[in-house]
Amino acid sequence: MAHSGKHTIAILGGTGDLGSGLAKLWLAAGHTVLIGSRSAAKARDFAKELGDAAQGYDSLAAAKAADIIVLAVPFSSHDATIIEIKDVVQGKIVVDAAVPLVPPKVSTVQLPAEGSAAQIAQRLLGDGVKVVSAFHNVSAAKLHAGDRADCDVLVFGNEKESREIVIALAGEVATRGVDGGVLANSAAAEALTSVLIGINRRYKVPGASIRITGLP
Repeated sequence: MAHSGKHTIAILGGTGDLGSGLAKLWLAAGHTVLIGSRSAAKARDFAKELGDAAQGYDSLAAAKAADIIVLAVPFSSHDATIIEIKDVVQGKIVVDAAVPLVPPKVSTVQLPAEGSAAQIAQRLLGDGVKVVSAFHNVSAAKLHAGDRADCDVLVFGNEKESREIVIALAGEVATRGVDGGVLANSAAAEALTSVLIGINRRYKVPGASIRITGLP
């Protein structure tokens, strides 16, 4: 694990809307960011645009070199990506930001039989990996606006220490991270994404999000 609160973070799907938005803000916060993609060349080209603290690799190499791995991939490639990186992420934190959206009805909640994408990740990776679930309800448009997104980030995981690390990372890209409890609770945030997509469409806004009230 990195010292002084700074980490080497691999973002798989780092050239996508969510992944690239997270990358920009974590780079600004002083972390080393590895952009992971199915195409190493595409990842390297994008990393050059981000600056010297970013590097581009294929997904496997990025996951191997980092101490925290963020899954910002579409649900359609979620399981395959996890299986690919399984052996190189043992003992590490894997942050699952995937949402089980099922086109064309992405504004309708359609959770998998296993309960959530995060629970699938934990089952596939095994007990040697600390799976934390977060960043489902953060608008990519807000991340790309250049400042922290004005929303809360619900963070779930079965181990308190891992949750706290990701809560701190969430506070660097959004208003704050909020401890949502065990990994099974991730189903609530994953389902909420479809609700927010529907709200965006009906109210014609780019990034509806959430704020937890009543906290100090």
